[in-house]
Amino acid sequence: MSDQSAIVIVGAGEAGTAAAVALRQAGWRGMVVLVGNETMLPYERPPLSKGVLIDEINPGPKLIVTSERFAELEIDYRQGSEAVSIDRAANMVGLSDGSGIAYHRLLLATGARPRKLLVPVAEGVKVATLRTYEDAARIRRAIGQGCKVVVIGGGFIGLEVAVSAVLRGALVTILEAGPRLLTRAVPAPMAEMIRAKHERAGVRIETSATVERIDFSEGRSNVVMAGGRSYEADLVIVGIGATPNVDLAQAAGLAVDDGILVDETLASSDPNVFAAGDCCSFPHRLYRKRVRLEAWRNAQRQGAAAAANMMGENRPYEDVPWFWSDQYDETLQIVGLSPEGQAPVIRDLRPKGQIAFYLAADRRLVAACGFGSLSSVAREIRFAEMMISRRLSPAVEALADPAISLKTLVV
Repeated sequence: MSDQSAIVIVGAGEAGTAAAVALRQAGWRGMVVLVGNETMLPYERPPLSKGVLIDEINPGPKLIVTSERFAELEIDYRQGSEAVSIDRAANMVGLSDGSGIAYHRLLLATGARPRKLLVPVAEGVKVATLRTYEDAARIRRAIGQGCKVVVIGGGFIGLEVAVSAVLRGALVTILEAGPRLLTRAVPAPMAEMIRAKHERAGVRIETSATVERIDFSEGRSNVVMAGGRSYEADLVIVGIGATPNVDLAQAAGLAVDDGILVDETLASSDPNVFAAGDCCSFPHRLYRKRVRLEAWRNAQRQGAAAAANMMGENRPYEDVPWFWSDQYDETLQIVGLSPEGQAPVIRDLRPKGQIAFYLAADRRLVAACGFGSLSSVAREIRFAEMMISRRLSPAVEALADPAISLKTLVV
C-alpha cells in the first residue's frame, strides 16, 4: 500500500481507537480515518458501571485519546458520524451524511449492544441499559438514597451496577433467570461467596427468576414474576448480555455467525476487511474453537493486532482472555476459558480469597478465576495466565496448596 492509501476504522470504542493509534505508532504514513457514532471523544467503558455511577463529583468520561493527541497523530476522527454501508467492489464506506470514504483496508470495530428484555413493558416504566456514557449519566441521575432499583440479570454488568447503586444509597433487588449468579463465569462455591457479599450489603437476590411483565401504576413500576409476586421499582436496569453489531457487515455480504467471522489474523471473508473487539468471532488456537469476547483488554489488544495485520504482519491473534469485575472492596478476575462440565481445582487463600483452576483433558491449565482482595487475587491470576499461555500442565496438588508459590510452577 502506498503512503496515500487509507485505512478506515468503523467504531471508535476501545478496539477501533487502539487500532488507529497502533497504526501510527507502527509507522503507517497513509491516511487513518476513525468513524465514531457518538458525539464525544473515545472513552473507556469499564468506569461506566463503577466510578461514573459512584463518584460524588462526576468527572465525565475517561478519555482514551484527547483531541490534541488525534491531531498529533494525524488521525481523522469523524465524530458523531454513522457508517451506513460498505461497497466492497468499490472499497467505499458510506456515511449517514451522504459522503463516502475510500479505503484500501477497513476495520470493523462496531462493538455490541445490550440485549433487549422480551417481555411486555408498560408505558411510563423507567427501564435502562448500560453501554454508553449517556446511559451511565441517566442511571446516575435516577438512583440515590432510598431509590428502589431492580436489576434484571446477575452477570458482570448487573452485579457491578448493583454495587454502585448500593453505594449511592439505593435499595437493590437482583433477578437472575439462571439457577445462580454468574452461571457460566465462575464455579458455584465462588458464586455463593459473591452472592453473600451482596446480601451482606443489603441486596435482595432471587435466582431462577422469570420476569413476565413490568406494570406501571401510581408513578411506580412493578416487575411481575411468574407466579404473580412483584417487586416495586423506581428504576429497572436490564443487564442480560449483549448482541454483536453485525448489521453493517451482514449487509455487505461478509460472513456472520454470532459476530463477524474472522480468521486467526482477524481478517474477514473479504481479505481487505478486518474486525476486532466485541463484534468479531475468531478461532483461538489455545482453545481450538471459535470464540467471541466482550472484554476491555481483548478489545484493546485485538485492535492493535488488527492494525499490525492490516499493515501486513499476518500474525495470529492468540492472547489469553482476561476479565475483571469490582465487587465492593474485592475483585473478581478470570483468565482463560473454562471447559464446560469440568470440576475446578480450588486454592483456598482464606481470609484473602479463593482461586479456582481449570484443567483440560490433556491436563493443561486452560483457565483460572479468583475472588478476594486485589493484591492476592491479581498475583495468582497473573501467574495462572503465564502457565496458560505457555501451555503448562502443573500438578493438581501444587495448584491446590496455597503454601506452594505459583511462581515456582511457571517454568
